[in-house]
Amino acid sequence: MFRFALACLIFLAAPVMAQFRVEVTGVGMTQMPIVVAPFKGEAGSPQKPAAIVQADLERSGQFKAIDAAGNVVDELSRPDWSAWRQRNADALVGGSITRLADGRYDIRARLWDVVKGQEKGDYRETVAAAELRQASHRLADWVFQQLTGTPGAFATRIAYVTKAGGRYTLWVADSDGEGAQSALSSPEPIISPSWSPNGGQLAYVSFESRKPVIYVHEIATGRRRVLANFRGSNSAPAWSPDGKTLVATLSREGGSQLFRIDVASGEARRLTTSLGIDTEPIFSSDGTALYFVSDRAGTPQIYRMPAQGGPAERVTTVGSYNISPSPSPDGRWLAYVSRMGGQFKLHVMDLQSGQISAITDTSADERPSFAPNSRLIVYATVAQGREALMTATIDGRIKARLAGQGGDLREPAWGPGKH
Repeated sequence: MFRFALACLIFLAAPVMAQFRVEVTGVGMTQMPIVVAPFKGEAGSPQKPAAIVQADLERSGQFKAIDAAGNVVDELSRPDWSAWRQRNADALVGGSITRLADGRYDIRARLWDVVKGQEKGDYRETVAAAELRQASHRLADWVFQQLTGTPGAFATRIAYVTKAGGRYTLWVADSDGEGAQSALSSPEPIISPSWSPNGGQLAYVSFESRKPVIYVHEIATGRRRVLANFRGSNSAPAWSPDGKTLVATLSREGGSQLFRIDVASGEARRLTTSLGIDTEPIFSSDGTALYFVSDRAGTPQIYRMPAQGGPAERVTTVGSYNISPSPSPDGRWLAYVSRMGGQFKLHVMDLQSGQISAITDTSADERPSFAPNSRLIVYATVAQGREALMTATIDGRIKARLAGQGGDLREPAWGPGKH
């Protein structure tokens, strides 16, 4: 049985936490120097938009934060281009946050091109106090797209699992780990969360019946239902891009094989018939193919086959132990974990050229999951002797540890983008 299959039997302890501290390390090749100055009115706000935007941009690996030196800049300011150029800034973000009479907050921001000495655009949003963090992430998304041409993925969510005091908890949090909300708590393990393509549901495996059973859980209402409780094991659910089916590993017919399950009816159709263990399925972004792990050739390797079933081709040919495939939404990359010299390291493969890069220096990496814009990967690992969640850029040059107070975390899954 491989390491990933053991997830149905072993679940490492992880104390509960609701917030993270983001620590960014590494130096990127081409980072844009940017100043995100403190916003006018932030002192009276429950959230600090400038700090949230700056942290998001730094975590992306594409920006280098330049200290604003205490200068408050709002959207009506007239920047001193010479002063900002002397600080080697290429871009400047300033803005204001104002509490309205009805208790909502008005956020306004302006982006300037310091090199050209001109305005690039304005942003405005009015939100309730509870929405200030997400609004700040949306502002970061806007800045990111204005400067890179690629949509941001900061105003998205991640799911993860913790354990504390004998209870397991499934959390849904902002992409930076803040604002975590408990979706489910159980005295039995919860593993393998998988987001529906519209972001409204999570499929996961729960052991509350003293066996692995797949549930589908509505995040907004908390309602859930059993989708797969067949004889034997029900594990590793993965949504199709159209949200109509899930592919999962079932052992109802002997052995662990892939089945396609209709979400509405629960009917399951077998996809693989190998003599080995087939597990960890995940769809390509266009829904035409399935990546999965099988030991049909003797050791765990990653394969690809048509989404409706059919002949499978081996994808990984380097290394004797490759698991946990995660194709990028843009179809360019495949993230996976490879055991090299007894260490489990996150790798990224260019699916066109086949070129492979090890992008971490840790030794216990697990469960990679791409951001919706394909620019970052979240994964679980052991860092400084503790379980942690990390994000890494595709080249591995910039990593951010999402670390809480005294906690270990596992099973990350990055939710979809806007719909």
